[in-house]
Amino acid sequence: MSFKKLYEFLEVLQKNNSKEWMDSNRNYYHEVKGFYVDWLTTMNDKLATIDPHYFDTPGKKAINRINNNLMFHPNRPIYKDHFGAGLDQKSKQGDFYIELGNHSSFIGGGYWHPSSKALRSIREAIDYNGEVLRDIIEKRSFKDRFGGLTQDNSLKTAPKGFSKEHKHIELLKRRSFAVTTPITREEVFAPDFDDLVIQIYKDMLPFRRYLNKAVTV
Repeated sequence: MSFKKLYEFLEVLQKNNSKEWMDSNRNYYHEVKGFYVDWLTTMNDKLATIDPHYFDTPGKKAINRINNNLMFHPNRPIYKDHFGAGLDQKSKQGDFYIELGNHSSFIGGGYWHPSSKALRSIREAIDYNGEVLRDIIEKRSFKDRFGGLTQDNSLKTAPKGFSKEHKHIELLKRRSFAVTTPITREEVFAPDFDDLVIQIYKDMLPFRRYLNKAVTV
């Protein structure tokens, strides 16, 4: 089994996106999923050795369901076009996310549309020492890797309890605090893919640790 086979499975699945096909190819699915779970467990162990605060997340815990949530999105296909997983996952938010998919593959992290409680905590941290977060996201190596924070629908004005004249008002108006970096299939297939994942983890770590500290303190 290999990442090439994983992508091949996803391509076939999207051409046959039905419960009937999945039921008939359940062994095929579990073979591919098992490979990804094993790789995630390997990455989990490697990342734990470089980060003393890493939260143990073996592959079976890290991997997301391949089924779409049809209750809230009834028009979506039954199955996703990607395998997604969150490592260093104390909770679903704030994890180190890896997605390998038909149309795009990327690595990301942070808080995408966090709960109102988490968002309030992040804003309070920015109010207290937003210059620390600003220094992190404006660092040249960070921009080169992630290009800045992901776009979101920021508030039009200052959030409740904060002045519109606040020196970090643009950060305070944000609803999400996340970054992503695309990865190509060629990079995934390369023998040094694990090394690339580890480097991206290191590049993202100060950003994620700032946010996680804000939410947990």
